[in-house]
Order: sequence, then C-alpha cells, then structure tokens
Amino acid sequence: MTIRAALHRTLAAVAASSAVVALTACGTAPEPPAPVRIGATMSQSGAYATQGVPARDGYLLCAEHVNDAGGLFGRPIEFVIHDDESDGDTAAALYEQLITDESVDAIMGPYGSTLTEAVAPVTERHRMVHISPLAATTSIWEQGRRYLFMVLPPAELFLAGLIDLADERDLERVAVLAEDQLFPRAAADGAVELARERGMTVVAAERYPSGQEDFLAFLEQAADGDAQVLAVAASALDDFINIMRQMREAGMDVSMFGTSGAVDEFRDALGADAEYAYGLSAWEPAAPNPGADDFVDAYVEAFGRRPSFHAAGAYGSCQILVEAAREAGTLDADALREVLLSLETTTVFGPWAVDARGYQTAHRGLFIQWQDGERVIVWPDDVATAAPRYPTPRWDER
Repeated sequence: MTIRAALHRTLAAVAASSAVVALTACGTAPEPPAPVRIGATMSQSGAYATQGVPARDGYLLCAEHVNDAGGLFGRPIEFVIHDDESDGDTAAALYEQLITDESVDAIMGPYGSTLTEAVAPVTERHRMVHISPLAATTSIWEQGRRYLFMVLPPAELFLAGLIDLADERDLERVAVLAEDQLFPRAAADGAVELARERGMTVVAAERYPSGQEDFLAFLEQAADGDAQVLAVAASALDDFINIMRQMREAGMDVSMFGTSGAVDEFRDALGADAEYAYGLSAWEPAAPNPGADDFVDAYVEAFGRRPSFHAAGAYGSCQILVEAAREAGTLDADALREVLLSLETTTVFGPWAVDARGYQTAHRGLFIQWQDGERVIVWPDDVATAAPRYPTPRWDER
C-alpha cells in the first residue's frame, strides 16, 4: 500500500470512528472536517524523477505526521500532487489547474530551479505563497516576486565545499562542466568565481545541452590542462554517471571529482568507481537537525529506502508551511508571507531564515565523500563526520 493510500485509509477510519461516537451521543453524525488541500507537482517521470519521486514522498510523509498530531486548524491536510513529467510548461499548466480548477487551499513548489522558474509567474499572479523546497538559483529571487520562498542554500554555493577542500590541499587547476540549465549554470558560475578568488586556474569551463551523453571532448580538454579538480553541475543524475564512466574509460586522473548533487543512485550505478567522489548534499541524516532520526526511520518504513536530501527538503518545507500557518492562524497569503519573512526555525532539513526577497540566508549545505561505499560528511568542519580521504586513486589503476 502506498503512503497516499494509507493516509486516505487512516483519515477514513478517523472519520468513521468520530461518526460512531456522535451517533451514540445524539443520534446524528456531524460532517467530518474538510481537509486542507495542498497542491503541488513533482517530477515523477522524466529527467528529474530520481529527485522528484523522493521529494513527493517527503510531502506525503509530512502530511501523515501532521495529521497524526491533530492536523492544521483541526483539519487533516491532504496533498494533491500531479506529475509534471520534468517539463516546465507542463508544471506551469498544472499549477494553474490546481489553483483555478481544483481550488486548493495552499500550494508547495515542484522540484528544481528550472521548474520553479516556470511555475513562479503562475503562483505570483494568483498571490499564492510558494515555498520552494528544491530550487536554489539566485536569479529566481531577483525579479521582485513577493510570495516565493527559498529553502535550499543558494545554487552559487553548491560546489563551494569542493573548491574549499581543494584549496586546503593546495590544488591549483580546476575544470568545471555544467548542463545548460538554470540551476547548473548558476552552480558552475559560483564554482568558477570562487576558484578564481582563491587564486586557482580554471583550465576549462564549458556548458553542454541537456540530453548530451558524450563528454569525451571536454574530458580531453580538462586532461590537456592537467586539471586536478573536476566539478560537474547538472540536474540529471545520468550525467554524473556518464561523466564518471567516461573518465574511467579514458583513464583520466584527477585528484578530486565532485558533483552538485549526491544521491545513493550514483553509488549504486558506479559501484567502486564512486569511491572518493564528492557531492553536495543539502542534508544528511547525521546532521544535527531536530527530528532527523525519527524522520529517517519513518521514511524507511514507509518507502523501503533511505531518504535523499530531496525527500528531507520537501518534508522540511512542509514543516515550514504548517508552522507559519499555525503562527498566522490562517492560510491567507499576505498573513503567511509576513510570518515567513520573520520566521527563524530549524526543521528536519536544517536552519531556515530568509531576507526580504524570500531568499535563504541560514542554510549552507554539506559536502559528502563516498568512503567504503558509504557517504560521510567531510565539509564544513563543524559538522563533518569523517576526514576527506586522499589521494584519489588513479582511475586507470583500479
């Protein structure tokens, strides 16, 4: 049984039980409270499904836990989640449908910067508070939008941990590759800027179109520049996997390889070739956030796998909406907005605070490294669970 089905079954049982009590007491059955309906899309198919499916599940698990604690305003919450197929036009149309045709009470955001940028004009036009769980590109928050709120650390910082760690090792030559989409471009530009600020030489910096599968030309350019660090920013997990495989096949040697997103599927696909690779994770179970252990246990029980940061981001974003609504005492958009602008809290996902743009100021993210097949936090130092392992073995000597 899916968690959505289980949730509906639980709500039905609660309503039935309440009806029995009411009939016994006075012979009539009151109407059960109408649910608070929260609309969203998630990429349950297409290029972003690896990230979108766990994010959807994070929303659903949050709803279950909120309802177990009495709901919102004495009403259960219910997510109405459509599959946007990893397509911006589809996502925008579905949010219009959720707001105008399905009359949801509130909305939550889709996966990623590209889809958030597509959806934001719709939510702004309807004056709906839009907490974005997994969008991080700064430019989205520089267009005068009033109802959009960021949860992730800014995209420009997504590869900062890799550059910091490389700088600590006195590595000097960096290559940066980015998918030509909104978020990866911002993440790559941030890495290039930070590397140059640290006095490093950027020997190659390229963008590639979504769907490209052959990266050998760029890898040869990086090798010709004697790159010691290779940073990759992409939205699609398959790109990270393909690049690593082609490095292996070409016998390319770098001291550090890092990506803008760390998920277990990377290790599952690559096996031993994932060892020593780095990746940005906005959240890890070992991070000191309240309720993280209970969240992980519940997620594993419900879905049979450990949560990624995408799941935790969606769950934490749901927590923020519920906390703000309770403090405001309403779902009125302007009242919610005022609360969110001043709210400082820590969710399962991490710290939350925003500036006047709704732009995240508290969350900085984590960098993990694959060690002995497991992911460990290696940056920043104050929350690291292990030291980085050096040197990375040559890819052609494994």
